[in-house]
Amino acid sequence: MLTVNTTRPAGPAGRITRVETLALGTAWRDFGYVRLHTDEGLTGIGEITHPYRVAETCALAEAMGARHLVGADPFDVEEIWLRMYQGDFLRGGDVGGVVVSGIDQALYDLMGKALGLPAYRLTGGAVRDRVRVYANGWYTGDRDPEVFAARARETVAKGYTALKFDPFGAGLTHLEKSELRRSLDLVAAVREAVGPDIDLFIEGHARFGTGTARQLVHGLAPYDIGWFEEPMPWTHIERYAELRALAPFPISGGEHFHNRYEYKQLFATGAVDIVQPDLSMAGGFTEVRKIAAQADAHGMTVAPHNSNSPLCTTVSVHAALGIPNFQILETFDGLLEPYVFDALKGVLPVTDGHVDLPTAPGLGVELVDEVFAEHPPTHRFWNMFAEGWEKRNRT
Repeated sequence: MLTVNTTRPAGPAGRITRVETLALGTAWRDFGYVRLHTDEGLTGIGEITHPYRVAETCALAEAMGARHLVGADPFDVEEIWLRMYQGDFLRGGDVGGVVVSGIDQALYDLMGKALGLPAYRLTGGAVRDRVRVYANGWYTGDRDPEVFAARARETVAKGYTALKFDPFGAGLTHLEKSELRRSLDLVAAVREAVGPDIDLFIEGHARFGTGTARQLVHGLAPYDIGWFEEPMPWTHIERYAELRALAPFPISGGEHFHNRYEYKQLFATGAVDIVQPDLSMAGGFTEVRKIAAQADAHGMTVAPHNSNSPLCTTVSVHAALGIPNFQILETFDGLLEPYVFDALKGVLPVTDGHVDLPTAPGLGVELVDEVFAEHPPTHRFWNMFAEGWEKRNRT
């Protein structure tokens, strides 16, 4: 089972002959990609972006390609997934999880191209006509209520009906009273600026102790938020249910887990109301569908995490179309430089806070190598616990 050598005839995509990787530098982060080639002349791509370890994900993707992909039939997705996970002794974790996710995406891209069908047709079809998205990354600037309010109004004017933001600055574990008030003032200003009909989601970045998390649950109650995301570190996962019992709004999380096995404790402890697997971290199409099914069995909805490039947005749309308990998708696309979209020809656009049904075969996206060559990796590091990180200075 764990060998590329097989006597089974290859499917219409042929067999994988080569694995290559590319990286694109931006002011937000370096984006990483894998591209698979087959002997039928097809190529399939996937995103292997890690916030700070794109060089490592690229190196691992090429190494795993030699070990597990060359000679394989892209249609054997379950076998390839198992071969990479078990055969490479990954046992979860971020770098391996990202690589398996991106390769899985590329397999579905190849299958869709070989059959002349959009990838979503191979991942459950569609249970909706379009996918609702929310904006993140819009709140660049000083942590001042007027600044946040102005940015929020600008973003809603672009058609978004939902926004997410982290109002807590460099807060870690504990917030002094003045910082707690300042953070809640930011939330109040945004709510007033956008009115009652816009969904607001509050990001905790998994960093508060239980005492501060309880204070924030009470402090956020007046602002009718859609969820409070990852209020505590996952080392405290057994305490999440306690917070859920106190909160008058949903608790969300799960972006830090990389496969169904890592999700086991989240489901077992009833940690959240909304799960947030990332299509470029949690195992790609193959694994996220299984995670979504487990969430459905626990009465939870799915709001995929996506802080990556527009390719991950496109991939996530294909997946979300066929997830019955899908809620909404994250996107940072509005934060990015125009050349990113030139490098990723064919990504799905966001229009009025939604993405429409894809029509092109596979993922419908091609990597433009010339643009990659013009924008090499920057190796930028965002220290989320440093003062002023939310400004996202582009210097």
